[in-house]
Amino acid sequence: MKVAILQMEGTNCEEESYIAFKESGFEPEYLHINLLKKGMLEKYDMIFIPGGFSSGDYVRAGAIFAARLKAKVWNDLKRFVEEGKPVMGVCNGFQVLIELGLLPGTDGISEEPEAALATNESNRFECRWVYLKKSSDSIFSKHVDDVTTLPVAHAEGRFLADKKIIEKVEEQNQVVFRYVAPDGSKPDYPWNPNGSVNDIAALVNSYGNVFGIMPHPERAFFWYQHPDWNRVKREMGDGWQIFNSLFREIIEAKNR
Repeated sequence: MKVAILQMEGTNCEEESYIAFKESGFEPEYLHINLLKKGMLEKYDMIFIPGGFSSGDYVRAGAIFAARLKAKVWNDLKRFVEEGKPVMGVCNGFQVLIELGLLPGTDGISEEPEAALATNESNRFECRWVYLKKSSDSIFSKHVDDVTTLPVAHAEGRFLADKKIIEKVEEQNQVVFRYVAPDGSKPDYPWNPNGSVNDIAALVNSYGNVFGIMPHPERAFFWYQHPDWNRVKREMGDGWQIFNSLFREIIEAKNR
């Protein structure tokens, strides 16, 4: 399973992501967007867009990264998705997928964005650990606990879309994780750190192979990355569950 970890100026979670994929059984490779050419994506089984602040988040977070991908390999990227290959974006990567029209993807790929990850309702950068409740099973969540904890670090993470898109996302069970309070109840700030509608923290497209998540699973892969690491004994963090779920589901699908 070869994974292309896309890079450009301002991305900053590549190494954590590389380690997470490597430890989970994948074969990750860095692929800088400046070197990306038509046909290059064909040799990969998965595309990953990491977090960070691509192009300094100028214009909008993820907008320039998305524009450059469209200019260079848009047809290849659409073909990659339509062939059912997995695509994953974390934080800034989620923002890129929204800008590309790959998410929410209620009716497949959209040529224009159908939603937005807008400025946090608090109007400030939010960096904290949050609780997530699994809302649906997908290849990215099937083997994940019902409630997990992951860190967020973003200024533009408030998921917004018009009423029809939100209704369709809910009807098609595309919400993968929602923010919840520590007791599992509906969250207020800061447990929903950005004010996302319906407490949406992660989405999958209607095909089930494009996944975007605002919290960072790669920053919670090992248990020693968690603030409770010296009080509770565990080997792996909750972020590991997402990478493990993806690997298991892909391997099981290949063996069917």
